[in-house]
Amino acid sequence: MCEVSYKCSACGRVVSVAKTQPVPRCCGKEMEAEPLPYCTEAPNPEMARNYDADEPCDDGTVPKKSE
Repeated sequence: MCEVSYKCSACGRVVSVAKTQPVPRCCGKEMEAEPLPYCTEAPNPEMARNYDADEPCDDGTVPKKSE
């Protein structure tokens, strides 16, 4: 089962819930999903897959939200 981690912006509490569950609430508001870690290497068809887990990551191509 796939899980998503959420972090409270007010108190810093981190909760992991199943992807099918609703977004949890903490400190009176919905928690925010934790961002993906930045990519450390580009996908390469020549590299061996046995040492790189090839997990999802943020490749930095999406514009940041303006606040």
